[in-house]
Amino acid sequence: MRHYTHSVTGQQMAMYWFCCVAMSVILMVEGTTTDLTFAQPRTAAPSDTSDEELVRRLPGFHNAYAEVNGIRLHYVEGGQGQPLILLPGWPQTWWQFSRIMPDLAKRNRVIAVDLRGMGGSSKPRGGYDKKTMASDVHALVRKLGYDRVNIAGHDIGSMVAFSFAANYPHATNKLAMLDTAHPYEAFLQIPMLPAPGSYDPASPARHLWWFAFNQVPDLPEKLLEGRYSLLQSWVFDYKAGNKFPITAHDRAVYAAAYNSADAIRAEQGWYQTFGQDIADQKTYARLEMPVLGLGGAGYDRLNDFLRPRTTNLKIVRFEKTGHWIPEERPQETVKALREFFESE
Repeated sequence: MRHYTHSVTGQQMAMYWFCCVAMSVILMVEGTTTDLTFAQPRTAAPSDTSDEELVRRLPGFHNAYAEVNGIRLHYVEGGQGQPLILLPGWPQTWWQFSRIMPDLAKRNRVIAVDLRGMGGSSKPRGGYDKKTMASDVHALVRKLGYDRVNIAGHDIGSMVAFSFAANYPHATNKLAMLDTAHPYEAFLQIPMLPAPGSYDPASPARHLWWFAFNQVPDLPEKLLEGRYSLLQSWVFDYKAGNKFPITAHDRAVYAAAYNSADAIRAEQGWYQTFGQDIADQKTYARLEMPVLGLGGAGYDRLNDFLRPRTTNLKIVRFEKTGHWIPEERPQETVKALREFFESE
């Protein structure tokens, strides 16, 4: 794995660690740092959260696995038509697309992939830079017999989708990014301390403290193993525009996927490689294929990133929408993706 370094002062580093640890302890002890009302996570029986059980809720879809790049990727596929790859993000799995997959599958061969380190896929010690993760997806595409695909991603999946298009333009028909930019230099300016109003329910500002927390080695899994739902439910509610778009069952699915120390270590890897991702992004040419950006809470940063890095861009803002676009606005998401991918 490659590494990227960024120099900081001793005082900044001390403050950095203090903020991360303090925030973690507060989350574990109090469950909230504001007056926001958070949904309480509810556990479900293990049989309710397995991929085998989940896929039964989606007629026409099935689970599958592929060995690529020395790891095993889990994916769920169904439908007929042009291949459409869906890449999920933190702290979720392929299941985050379950509300939009059936409609998309009416006209596409939908393939929702658990990324390296996620859900039913392998959780190796390294390879979490987005260029390597994109190479995993490209190897899967080739193994499935496709030369070119449409690809869409949300959150970490959006980062990987951009890297896929940048590194494999010959294999990319069109790219859609949902609410999240690929790491770029602006990420280095994300403040450690919250701006005023960042924890006010009426404010659209959000403090991305977990970007720093997930950089800390070894600590998060010790704090969160077996109780990851505390962090997940807090983030789901904090970044939602519509109250509680992610159900108690959904939360149980994601908690089961992230509760182990290995799963927590893996998701940290997606964040700990941001420095290398920023360096890699600087080497990429402007994307020439059609690109769609769908933004809710992350619209401004997504727009700032995509404008100078694409030549054929359409970007849409979903008003009064948080981060969880496929859950908060499923019908609008399907409509936007269909119009984009099916247009000439």
